[in-house]
Amino acid sequence: MFASPEGSPLISVTWPFDPKRSPVYYGWVVWLFSTVGFLLSIPGQTMGMAVFTEPFLEAFGLTRTQLSMAYLFGTIGSSLFLTQAGRWYDRLGGRIMIAASSLALGLMVGYISFVDVLSRWLGGHTLVTFILILLGFFGVRFFGQGVLTSCSRNVLMLWFVKRRGLVSGLRSVFVSFGFSLAPLVLAMMIGGFGWRGALWFMALLVGLVFAVLAFIFVRDNPVSCGLIADGEKPSDAYVAPVEAPSKSLAEARRSPVFWIYSMSLAMHAMFGTALTFHVVAIFGEAGLPRDVAFGYFFPAAICATAANLVGSYLVDKGPLKPFLIVMLVGFVVGGYGLINLDQSWGYWMLAAGFGTGGGLWGVTSNLAFIRFFGPLHLGEVSGFNTSISVFASAVGPFAFSLAVDHLGSYNVAAQICLAMLVVLLIAAIVLKQEEVTH
Repeated sequence: MFASPEGSPLISVTWPFDPKRSPVYYGWVVWLFSTVGFLLSIPGQTMGMAVFTEPFLEAFGLTRTQLSMAYLFGTIGSSLFLTQAGRWYDRLGGRIMIAASSLALGLMVGYISFVDVLSRWLGGHTLVTFILILLGFFGVRFFGQGVLTSCSRNVLMLWFVKRRGLVSGLRSVFVSFGFSLAPLVLAMMIGGFGWRGALWFMALLVGLVFAVLAFIFVRDNPVSCGLIADGEKPSDAYVAPVEAPSKSLAEARRSPVFWIYSMSLAMHAMFGTALTFHVVAIFGEAGLPRDVAFGYFFPAAICATAANLVGSYLVDKGPLKPFLIVMLVGFVVGGYGLINLDQSWGYWMLAAGFGTGGGLWGVTSNLAFIRFFGPLHLGEVSGFNTSISVFASAVGPFAFSLAVDHLGSYNVAAQICLAMLVVLLIAAIVLKQEEVTH
């Protein structure tokens, strides 16, 4: 249940101050913390942990395969509990969940910094180290990529309704730039303070500073604060925007609409993560050097930012179905470019297709579940979707590795993914989607 106007049972919305006294609409304060919450989930994102791979290999005494398997199992394990985390969000609200998940993420990052020390205390056996780092990866993936990301996304949805797409798209621009810069910044921190010092800094930033500030400033929804969504002023002429009827997860799972969006978002998680994880090897298979492989991310980022901004502006004016279709068309174009990467046009199809699809992925993932299934069970419904995507993101790189080991080429895995995308595209075109628009 949402908090009542008098405050939630756990903490008053007027402590330590009343949001109604804010000089600006308080939804923008929530927007700020939603954006920073996304950015501070970086320790639980693939790009955040990947920078520490080499230091971890040296410090923990594991092989690359062992470390990768620990990351795989930790990610899959975390995906199994995200639906329950969504239920906690529905019951406790964004304020408590963002603060609690930030604290827990900081603790898990700090724990990883001592894995080598703990392993030596417990005998230093390889299996012990493997289990210890697996638990660490489980923690940062669950609390970072899973809970903190989902809660930061959901808490903003109730503060804006008429401008929901535009506001969440503006957030995505900052998050995209932050995620793009994160590997470089983390590499500099490791160079300056060592891998352990870099982890300690992140642990303090997200686990202490942000957790405390989020607990002080975040509020669950405007109704509990005596405010109106979008910063509207109460008047006789004001008409509250209509939300979709709220449906439980059990009801949502019976809807084909839920599955077409969840599977489409998960395909991006699987295909996109696999490409990012194996980008140098995939480009090398096509005869392209390492600098071209990393250079791909720049034009892709430009296309993603442009698509996100345009999509976020337009999506508030009409239904979501066209954006899902264009997103899938983008992924199909990008997938076809990937399997023809040895051609110059394949490179640009990959960058334009995956970039555009990725930009619209942000638009679609922000809005799909609240538009079709309402706000009351948003945490549970979106949490189940997140668990599917996190699972897919873990399987993708592993599946591509299996393809090259047993079938001799990454291209085979890409062709299978492309076929799946075509099936999803046809289903998205055919499937009737009824939603509430503003």
